[in-house]
Amino acid sequence: MLTTSCAVLAEPGTEVRIESGTLAGSAENGVASWKGIPFAAPPVGLLRWRAPQPAASWAGTRAATAYGHDCMQKPFDGDAAPLGTPPAEDCLYANVWRPAETRGKLPVVVWIYGGGFVNGGASPTTYSGAELARQGVLFFSFNYRVGRFGTFAHPALTKAGEDGGRIGNYGYMDQLAALRWVKRNIAAFGGDPDNVTIIGESAGGMSVNTLVTSPEAKGLFHKAVVMSGGNGTSLAEADLASAEAVGARFGEGKGIAPQDPQALAKLRALSAEQVTDGLNLAAMFAPSGQPRTFSSPFVDGRLAVDQRAAYAAKRFHHVPMMIGATSDDIGGIAGGMIAGARQVSGLVAQAGIPVYEYRFSYVASSLPAGKGAGHATDIPFFLGTQAIKYGDRTSARDNAVGRTVSGYLVNFARTGDPNGGTLPKWPARSKDGAELLEFAPDGTATFKRDPWLSQIQAAPAKAGL
Repeated sequence: MLTTSCAVLAEPGTEVRIESGTLAGSAENGVASWKGIPFAAPPVGLLRWRAPQPAASWAGTRAATAYGHDCMQKPFDGDAAPLGTPPAEDCLYANVWRPAETRGKLPVVVWIYGGGFVNGGASPTTYSGAELARQGVLFFSFNYRVGRFGTFAHPALTKAGEDGGRIGNYGYMDQLAALRWVKRNIAAFGGDPDNVTIIGESAGGMSVNTLVTSPEAKGLFHKAVVMSGGNGTSLAEADLASAEAVGARFGEGKGIAPQDPQALAKLRALSAEQVTDGLNLAAMFAPSGQPRTFSSPFVDGRLAVDQRAAYAAKRFHHVPMMIGATSDDIGGIAGGMIAGARQVSGLVAQAGIPVYEYRFSYVASSLPAGKGAGHATDIPFFLGTQAIKYGDRTSARDNAVGRTVSGYLVNFARTGDPNGGTLPKWPARSKDGAELLEFAPDGTATFKRDPWLSQIQAAPAKAGL
C-alpha cells in the first residue's frame, strides 16, 4: 500500500486513529463528524471493474471535514436528494457522525442510498447523520459504485479471472467492503461493531435484501431495515451470462469487439464520461426500443443470491428487521414495493424472525396530499432530517412525525425492538400478517389491520415494480 503524508490540526476531541492513519474531524452543536474517509483504494485505472482494494495508509493527520466525491454518474433534474459533490471515479469514501460527548459503545446505523443503482451518493444534505447522532447512535454512510462502474460484466473480464472470479456486482462488493471496514474500525469512533444496523431505501433497500441473504455478509450486521426495497427480486438480468451480453453490446458501441485480445485494456482506457454514456435514472426508465447497454445487479450465486428463494427457504441471516413502503409507492398497491414489502416481511415472519412492518402514508405539510406519500418521501423522517429537507416550510407536525419515526429507528438500532419511551406500541408482525404500523396522514402512528390486505393478497407473488 502506498503511504501519503498529511498534516492538519485536529479540533479537540475529534482526532481518531484508524487502521490506515489518523483523522481530524470537526464538532458542531453537540455532534462530532468525520467525512471523506477512504475505506478502499480509488477504483480507477487498472482497478476499474475490480473488487475494492485496501485503502492506502498515510503519515501524520488527515483532514476529514469534507465529503469525498460521490461516485461517477450523470445527475438528473428533479432528484429528490441532489448530490453535494462533483461525481468522480475516485469515490470510495465514508462518513461518521456521533454525539460529541459519549460514554460506552454506541449502536451503529449504516445508511445505504438508493438511486436505481445508477444514481445516488452519501453527500445529499437529507442524508446527514447529525440528527440521529443527537439521539445517541453512531451514523455511518458511504459511497458505492453505480451505473456501469458498479455493475458491469464482459467476456474479457470473465477471461481475465481477476479477484478469484468475482465479476460484475462491484457496487455490492463496495457495500461489503464498507461493512468489513466498520467491523475493523468503528470502535475507534466509539461505535459498537457488535451492534450494527443496516438501512437502505429503494436500490438501498434492495441492497439490504441482498446483504441479508448473502452468504458473504455473515456477521457484518445485526439488524436490518428495508425501505421500499422491492419484492426480493432483481431489477433486470438474472445471471452472469445475460449481464455479459449487455456489457458486450456496450463495448461494441464503443468500437471494442468482445473477442478483441485488448478488449479489457480498451474498456479501461475509456474516459469516465464515455463509460457513463448519458446513463441515469431518467434515461434508464425512458422508452427506448434499443438493446440494453446497462445491467442492473444480478444473481451471481456467491455474493448475490435469489433473495426471494433464500427468504422462502429460511437461508438468510436471522436478524430482526423493519420492512415497509410508502402509500403511493412505485407500482401502486399490487406492485413490487407495497405488495412486495408485505410478501417479504411475511417470509421473514414465517421463519420466526422478528419483523416490524410499516406503511408510510404521511405527506409533509408543504406538499399537496395527492394520492399519498410518494417513493422516497419517508427518508427525511426516518433520518430526522425533515427540517433540512423542507427548510422554513417545515411544520410542527412534520417535526413531530420526524421525532416519532426516527425514534422508532433509534430504538430498533439499540435493541432490535422499535418500542420504547412514549412511542405508540408497534408489535412484531404475526405470521398471518394482517396488521402493520401506519404512519398516517394526520401524523399519528397506529398499529392496525391493513386496509389493503385483500388487494395485496391477490397480487402476483412476484409483482414487478
